[in-house]
Amino acid sequence: MQFDIKLKSQDMYRFNMYQTYTGFHGWFSIIVSIIIFIVAGLTYGGLDITYTVLYIAFGIIFLLYMPVTLWLRSKSALAASEVLRGTLHYLVDENGFTVSQGEESANLPWDQIYKMVATKSNVLVYSTRINAYIIPREQLGEQYKELAKIANEKLPKHRVKMQ
Repeated sequence: MQFDIKLKSQDMYRFNMYQTYTGFHGWFSIIVSIIIFIVAGLTYGGLDITYTVLYIAFGIIFLLYMPVTLWLRSKSALAASEVLRGTLHYLVDENGFTVSQGEESANLPWDQIYKMVATKSNVLVYSTRINAYIIPREQLGEQYKELAKIANEKLPKHRVKMQ
């Protein structure tokens, strides 16, 4: 199968959010925010109102810092990379994935794919624990089912999370 993909900053952002919030740092920031809000609730009335307001402000900062940072990072990564801004052509066959743009191409054999994950908005083809090809599902359209079928046939079950 073959398809073309043009990444947008929101695709990069969704990947970064998925990567962050399925790992330790994302969960840690949420837990710290919850603890700060609990402390704000417990100290309300017992301390000066300024401290409660500060606790709430810090809780909001902890909640919003990561998503805002990831959004800015996604926009700058896309702006800085001519490759990511261009249209990527994917060929998926018996050998694996071939991604090309103009005269340049890269091959990712099936046995070197770390895992494939489908989220609500992207298909992520990981070559390592942190590096992945991002394929927006909206651009994939009906070919998603075919891609999921091929991935489930070619990769061990523990390396595929696609339905």
